Amino acid sequence: MSKLDELIAELCPEGVEYKTIEEAALLTMGTSPEGNTINHDPNNGYEFHQGKSFFGPMILGHSDLFTSAPIKFAEPGSIVMSVRAPVGDTNLTDRKIAIGRGLCTMTGRDSLETKYLYYYLNSRIDEIRKRSTGSTFESINSNDLKSFLIPLPPLPIQREIVRILDTFTELTAELTAELTARKRQYEYYRDLLLGFSDRKDISVNLVKLGEVGRVSMCKRILKAETKPEGDVPFFKIGTFGKTPDAYISQEIYDEYRKSYPFPKTGDILISAAGTIGRTVIYDGKPAYYQDSNIVWIDNDERTVLNRYLYYCYALKPWAVSTGGTIARLYNDNISKAKIPVPPLSEQRRIVAILDRFDALCNDLTSGLPAEIEARRKQYEYYRDKLLTFKEKSA
Repeated sequence: MSKLDELIAELCPEGVEYKTIEEAALLTMGTSPEGNTINHDPNNGYEFHQGKSFFGPMILGHSDLFTSAPIKFAEPGSIVMSVRAPVGDTNLTDRKIAIGRGLCTMTGRDSLETKYLYYYLNSRIDEIRKRSTGSTFESINSNDLKSFLIPLPPLPIQREIVRILDTFTELTAELTAELTARKRQYEYYRDLLLGFSDRKDISVNLVKLGEVGRVSMCKRILKAETKPEGDVPFFKIGTFGKTPDAYISQEIYDEYRKSYPFPKTGDILISAAGTIGRTVIYDGKPAYYQDSNIVWIDNDERTVLNRYLYYCYALKPWAVSTGGTIARLYNDNISKAKIPVPPLSEQRRIVAILDRFDALCNDLTSGLPAEIEARRKQYEYYRDKLLTFKEKSA
């Protein structure tokens, strides 16, 4: 029997009480300061966050320390939750911050550990979001949040649950830090291997991509030729490398693939708009790609390997045209870009080294990303199991 089982058997064998957030915690809804109470001087006031800014890198400004406006604060160690779209995003703050109307803050009262509440809320985000209102801009009001029920086992049980979940969190954080370090190492060696600055033992030529192969694209697909469901996925720039939301018929696919340019298995597809320079390796499965926005170099692997091109593209060797309203990678930008082309034997050696790094850093079936995902699922399983209690009879 685990320590947690022993505590439950000793302290609440008949189940636990459920109380509302209002009964068990102090909840404060953020307010937007009035007038000129937000400045951009980091030495004058506390960071001011509103909604998404707390969950991303953006700080909206700093609250003026000398204002009489009704500024609300989240203290260090307290919970900060988004109460506007997306409702329910929850985190802990390690510093005192001013919060706007898109956020609220919570701290446990005497019978509730704040971090236990944090873990519980994270496990019930879907339930919290069901209480939100608004079709175009969802939000949750304070009364709906305050009435949300939480199980309230004795404090020793709460602390043991927090200890267990902290351990899972720390393990995931260590793996994430390791992945970050490996990615930096990978980028360092990629740049070094493809730089050839100190290599005198081999001959390396700078070659224009237009000399490696012709910039190619699929035949234009008209909107009328696509459907939300169908036989063959059609990838537009917005779904490139993601889940398709449009399809074409098998007949169109077969005709266009036969009569017009089409990538070979292993060719490196490049986004020429949107996220410029994103690459996807064509796996040979039936799929079609938006003309001019998704292109590839029709190269001969007897001269330049596809996988070698894949790593060269990661260095973004091309100039992007920014003169218009939207930045774009034109065929001419790609054709004029230069890459170092060593002998095939050296290309294979470089690819073999970088493939090992790439698998470690990016492969979702092996390496660190797969291990992090497995840890995340394990954490969520145990979190939900640990935070599910039999309710004590009245």
